Amino acid sequence: MKLIFATNNQHKVEEMQAAIGHAFELTSLQHAGIDIDIPEPHDTLEGNASEKSWTIYKLYNSNCFSEDTGLEVDALDGEPGVKSARYAGEDKAFKKNIDKLLLKLSGAEDRKARFRTIISLILEGKEYLFEGVCEGVIGKTPRGNEGFGYDSVFLPAGAEKTFAEMTLKEKELYSHRKKAADHLVIFLQELASKR
Repeated sequence: MKLIFATNNQHKVEEMQAAIGHAFELTSLQHAGIDIDIPEPHDTLEGNASEKSWTIYKLYNSNCFSEDTGLEVDALDGEPGVKSARYAGEDKAFKKNIDKLLLKLSGAEDRKARFRTIISLILEGKEYLFEGVCEGVIGKTPRGNEGFGYDSVFLPAGAEKTFAEMTLKEKELYSHRKKAADHLVIFLQELASKR
């Protein structure tokens, strides 16, 4: 089965394809020849994920899914949350976002945080939602060069390395995106077995 993944972020496509395996072929917006930047106007991850997948489904009448991921930091009342990509401005600059986060957390003892991913799948006009969560803490300084976003300052619970110090294979053991993708895959496999 071919699914359009409503994202322009190639890192996310690679992570998601690795999580899903090869039973389903993912096509990014770019590879599907779709050149639009879908707004994320909602104040929940669920709302934004839904917005993206319905936009693609209505425009192209094609089965698709999207995801929205946020970093939620306890000491900052859940910030940056839905604003994770644009925390320090509309240019979505990873370094600026991390700098702002570390500045706001300076002196904070409670550094508990989680990554939360919501996947919205639209199949034949019906929506299904899946969630994945990874608990962890925010480190005091960035470490590692892999990954993207807040990976260099996020240490998953039970890990010695930040996401940015891990290989994709290591990251999969903890990944919120992988957990949400696993729910999606189980659902798709059950659906495929009934057909």
